[in-house]
Amino acid sequence: MIFRRVLLTGAAGRIGACLRAGLRAELDELRLTDLRPPEPRPIPPETFVAADLAEREAVSRAVEGMEAVVHLGGVADEAPFDELVGPNLIGAFNVFDAARRAGVRRVVYASSNRATGFYPVGQRLAGEETPRPDGLYGATKAFGEALARMYSDRFGLEAICVRIGSFEERPSDARNLSTWLSPGDAQRLFRACLSARGIGFLTLYGASANRRSWWKLGEAARRLGYEPRDDAERFAAEIEDPGWRPEWQGDPFTDPAYGGWA
Repeated sequence: MIFRRVLLTGAAGRIGACLRAGLRAELDELRLTDLRPPEPRPIPPETFVAADLAEREAVSRAVEGMEAVVHLGGVADEAPFDELVGPNLIGAFNVFDAARRAGVRRVVYASSNRATGFYPVGQRLAGEETPRPDGLYGATKAFGEALARMYSDRFGLEAICVRIGSFEERPSDARNLSTWLSPGDAQRLFRACLSARGIGFLTLYGASANRRSWWKLGEAARRLGYEPRDDAERFAAEIEDPGWRPEWQGDPFTDPAYGGWA
């Protein structure tokens, strides 16, 4: 990888635990940050710095001395607006601005397929489409993508937005047959995001090589050197639901009742 000192926010989450295992052997320092120490406990070259993403000074301390940031932190599903503001909106700004001020070269931003949940299932997306979020959570991810674009254009900060699909050990429902991101492919994808050269700004979907995928990896994956190996199709016989006929890619998250705030 071209970056040797990397900050991983949201390190106590499921994806954070997966990426730790896939990245640390290749780094001089993998600095972990979250509200609480992650499990398992950090081992060299991992270090830990506690930080609330909504607190600018704490984020600045966490970013100091890093070459790249993988920003996973935040509320990871639909929630009332007041619960999203601090981690997902203020937190995203704090991370990008701290990265810019500290001279960080690249931020890999964990966006979500929920930023485009109101596209129809029959339309294959490549990552360049205008966001159509399926709820407040998706809207916060669209905001983060807009920040990434602005910091790239205005300050020259390299930024990669990964619209993560359904991160699961194995597909658990019919939707996952189109959206699954396996742990192994997640490690391969984020390793590629930290290894590729000549990236100014890029948005792509974080998904495995699913036969039924709604998304094109294509050119964006080629630029990164990302080659997914897993396919949700091998689990289809166990979970396929013939009665599932969604209209929108964000189903069931497009339901106005989902999340309970409306």
